[in-house]
Amino acid sequence: MSMTITIIISGMAGSGKTSLAKALANHYGLTYLCGGDALKEIAMRKGYHFSGDDWWETEDGMRFLSERKNNPDFDREVDSFLKKKAEEGNVSITSWAMPWLGAKGIKIWLNATQETRSKRIMNRDVSAFDTALAAVKKRDSENIELYKRMYGYVLDKDLDVFDLVLETDSKTIDELKKDVIEFIGK
Repeated sequence: MSMTITIIISGMAGSGKTSLAKALANHYGLTYLCGGDALKEIAMRKGYHFSGDDWWETEDGMRFLSERKNNPDFDREVDSFLKKKAEEGNVSITSWAMPWLGAKGIKIWLNATQETRSKRIMNRDVSAFDTALAAVKKRDSENIELYKRMYGYVLDKDLDVFDLVLETDSKTIDELKKDVIEFIGK
């Protein structure tokens, strides 16, 4: 009998969600799914054009986030898709909603300061630190407001739904992966 596993990773932008989710997917032979990529698919259907991981910090990305604030159907569509995939198993998912919406799986929150996250985004997207910090602050406040309005929880504060909370400011992805593998092994 083969074991199915679902890993759901949450954390604010730049906390290491994508890197850790991909590393764990590779380690366990899971399919990697990203809530942000599913949102990008919706944006593309709405006529937005994008490339690269830095799209959310661009003017076009910010414009879509503003449109998204007024239409919760975008997020509900993504959340429904991801919840279905989580229930099927054998996935490593990044999501800002699945842990709170009762998706089954191992739920992990990644904590990092805004400064650390801004440096990561700056390095990833080749932007100035001040630009990255402003984008992180804007995305944080808008996403916190959006999920509180849609589902009633406070993103980055209501962490009691998580099985594991990890600080990522001073850890590498390999160290975080090791922590998660040890946790799952128990």
